Amino acid sequence: MPVFLCIETASEICSVAIADQQGVISIKESVRKNSHAEVVTVFIDSLMKENHLSVKDLDAVVVSKGPGSYTGLRIGVSTAKGLCYAGDIPLIAINTLSSMASGMIAGLHDRNTTNHLFCPMIDARRMEVYDALFDGEGKMVRETKAEIIDENSFFEYLEKHLVVFFGNGSDKCRGTIAHPNAIFIDHINPSAAFLVKPALEAYMAKNYEDTAYFEPFYLKDFIAGIPRVKGLE
Repeated sequence: MPVFLCIETASEICSVAIADQQGVISIKESVRKNSHAEVVTVFIDSLMKENHLSVKDLDAVVVSKGPGSYTGLRIGVSTAKGLCYAGDIPLIAINTLSSMASGMIAGLHDRNTTNHLFCPMIDARRMEVYDALFDGEGKMVRETKAEIIDENSFFEYLEKHLVVFFGNGSDKCRGTIAHPNAIFIDHINPSAAFLVKPALEAYMAKNYEDTAYFEPFYLKDFIAGIPRVKGLE
């Protein structure tokens, strides 16, 4: 039975889990912003000790590859790479939006979602979000995008389907997407727990990354803020 270490740092949530093919064994999460560099290795060390595991006991390290926070992704991927090198084990990278959709759909397992589409959204500042669309089986039906949301966004999909919007980017879109087929669900954030199902599928297919050359899926170029100097604003 494969054992995974799953790392999710694409948003303000820092989440680490130990899992096998039956699901999450144990998990630690922090919602404190900008804490990733401080807590991710602490969480990993704690989980490994609690479960009496060493890096060599892992069958793969799984990381959320983005899109999302530039800094968060860089921290998560560099941590995952270090562990893979140390244990000589595979690296599995999962699209963050795909994992969110997987977690959302799993939570609705007792409902008929045949006519539903699922749209995870990650805040990308201002009225822009990272998003994608998935069917009720978790298959991506519209590719990952960074886009500015307006009243016409997703119209062609909303005319034919119920579309479930969730994630921290959906909050600011609630007042803009006013179609009656739009459903907004709160408090669904990226989690290491959501990586488990797609990670198992990737593991069975031996869909591994090249650890040396793998880079996060930033989607957009990093834009640093311009520091303000007092008296020169």
